[in-house]
Amino acid sequence: MVFLVILLLVFLMTECSQAVYTPADCSDIYNSGETVSGIYSIYPAGDVPVSVYCQMISDGNDADRGGWTVIQRRMDGSVNFYRPWDPYKTGFGNIESEYWLGLENMYQLTLTRYYMLRVDLEDFQGNKAFAQYSFFSVGPEADGYLLSVSGFTDGGAGDSLSVHNGLMFSTFDKDQDLSLDNCAKTYLGAFWYQSCHFTNPNGWYLWGEDPTYEAIGNVWATWKGNNVGMKSITMRIKRVS
Repeated sequence: MVFLVILLLVFLMTECSQAVYTPADCSDIYNSGETVSGIYSIYPAGDVPVSVYCQMISDGNDADRGGWTVIQRRMDGSVNFYRPWDPYKTGFGNIESEYWLGLENMYQLTLTRYYMLRVDLEDFQGNKAFAQYSFFSVGPEADGYLLSVSGFTDGGAGDSLSVHNGLMFSTFDKDQDLSLDNCAKTYLGAFWYQSCHFTNPNGWYLWGEDPTYEAIGNVWATWKGNNVGMKSITMRIKRVS
């Protein structure tokens, strides 16, 4: 009997030691002691690993300390963002450079946790600005992956996102915007379009100012208008405790 109890204890200790670490997001990874920015595996739904870029360094602002999960990034035009619904649902791109985390992953992340959002912008002259929101979440696919965003704080970029609050996500093959036209087709992107946008972060990578076709680029209207594409746009979220 004693021998069986000992075997059971050894088995339980072995199972516990072999338990897989499943951080939900970069906040969990940062809080575990990892302070180097880079690619990590997170588990938004609790079981399936998803590769993501974690931004761990600070810009000197206490609110910007590490643990940010990057959900979208443009930086060099190397990845085509004019894609249909399924890639936007599951995610695509190169985690080391340009990528989209995926609407389903965003939904799973924000389903039971509270997040803030920060959008960092840089133009081709090296100017930088940001917009921050104290609340960000994405609804389920059945509701069109509806965007909820509020609590704007200006970091010089102005507020181009709040007008998109409460809208469903649209791609060129799944039109869920409020326009009579298909905003994704018209503006060569995919986003929570209204009719149509104040920002188009997944639009065409313009390499700066180009008024040839109105508002098709990766623009942030309240900072540079509709015809100046950003050199970089990064959307990142961090859990609010």
